[in-house]
Amino acid sequence: MHSILFGIVAIIVLWFFLSCIIVVNQVERGVVFRFGKVVRVLNPGLQLRIPFGIEVVRRVDLRTRTIDVPQQEVITKDNISILVDAVVYYNVQNPTYALTRVVSFERSTTLLGQTTFRSVLGQHELDEILGNNKNLVEILKNMLAETTNDWGIQIIAVEIKSIQIPDSMKRAMAKQAEAERERRAKITAAEGEYQASQKLLEAAQVIAQEPISLQLRYLQTLSEIATEQNSTIVFPLPMEFLNALIPKKQDESK
Repeated sequence: MHSILFGIVAIIVLWFFLSCIIVVNQVERGVVFRFGKVVRVLNPGLQLRIPFGIEVVRRVDLRTRTIDVPQQEVITKDNISILVDAVVYYNVQNPTYALTRVVSFERSTTLLGQTTFRSVLGQHELDEILGNNKNLVEILKNMLAETTNDWGIQIIAVEIKSIQIPDSMKRAMAKQAEAERERRAKITAAEGEYQASQKLLEAAQVIAQEPISLQLRYLQTLSEIATEQNSTIVFPLPMEFLNALIPKKQDESK
C-alpha cells in the first residue's frame, strides 16, 4: 500500500516537474505572462515556468519575415495610373512590444506597407518613380520604420519588384525616347561640323602663311588617288600657272 502511494506521489511530482519545463528554440524568444502581466523574456534553451495557467509563454520568431505587398494601383503626381508590386523584409527586435503594442504585428505591418506605398508613390511623378527607385525605397523604408519601431519591428529592406504602366503611356515614352535620340544625333553631328570647320580654318591659316604648302597638298592628293588604281586622274591646275600665261598671250597679240 505504501509503495503504491509512493508511486502515485512520484508520478504526480514528475508530471508537475515536466509541466514546469519549456524548451525555447534558438530562433525564438518566449514572453512570459503571469496572470496577464509580462514578467520576463525566456532565452533559447531549457527554461522553467509555473504551470497550470499561472504563467503563459508566448513564442515569437525572430527570423526575417517577408511581406509580399499585393499589387497596388497608384495614381502618380502627374495623374498616371500604374500598378506596383513590392516586397518588405522585417524582423522582430523586441518580442514584448510585438505582443503588447499591436494586436497582430504581421497583419498590421502588411496593411501599413500597402497604405504607405500608395501615399508615397502618389507624391512623385512617373519619371521620378522609374528613375529614382533607390531614393523612393529609402523614403518608404524610413516611413515604415517610424511606425513599426514602436511595435518592436525592424524594417530591413524594401524592394520594388515591378512597375506596370498603361500601353498608351509606353507608346508615348517610346516616341519621347526616339525624339531624344534624334536630338542627340543632330547635336553630335553639329558639334562634328563645328570642330571640322575649326580645323579647316587652322589649316587655311597655315597654308596662307606658306603658299608652297598648297602645292605639297596637291601632290599628296595625287598620291592618294594613284593608290586607288584609278584610270582617270584629275590634276588640279594651280592658278599661278594661268597668271603666268596671260601676259605672254597679250604680248603675242601686240
